[in-house]
Amino acid sequence: MGVMTNKLPDNVITTTVDNVINWGRKSSLWPVTFGLACCAIEMMATGAAKHDLDRLGIIFRATPRQADVMIVAGTVTRKMAPIVRKVWDQMPEPKWCIAMGSCATSGGIYDTYSTVQGVDEILPVDFYVPGCPPRPEALLDAIVALQKKIMTEKVVRK
Repeated sequence: MGVMTNKLPDNVITTTVDNVINWGRKSSLWPVTFGLACCAIEMMATGAAKHDLDRLGIIFRATPRQADVMIVAGTVTRKMAPIVRKVWDQMPEPKWCIAMGSCATSGGIYDTYSTVQGVDEILPVDFYVPGCPPRPEALLDAIVALQKKIMTEKVVRK
């Protein structure tokens, strides 16, 4: 076998298709906002100037058809659960879910028949943000962890 004598120019980068696609996905997360209770205020604070989610490429969307992340912030009642699921089903693949706050992760203080004891009963949750209410920094940590998870995924090839 011969030694490669041709050196690539300095302005050429080699990578894989998975890395390029995953970099694009992690750098442009568009969450659909599903603020159901007081945790929504903390979610809004995370998007405000102090924490500035725009620098991470995160732009909140009002429609599920343009979103790829659902942040469920607050108490999910049995009456609201079908609507949460419908919005989730309208989101295109790939999609991820972050459960924000004690109520979304475990039902919180509401151990009643009318409250879903964790949004993972109706949706697959990727990350849980604990707290009542959780700090904006905790949601930011979950988003960064989600970005790291996205970079390890394989792109489906047919």
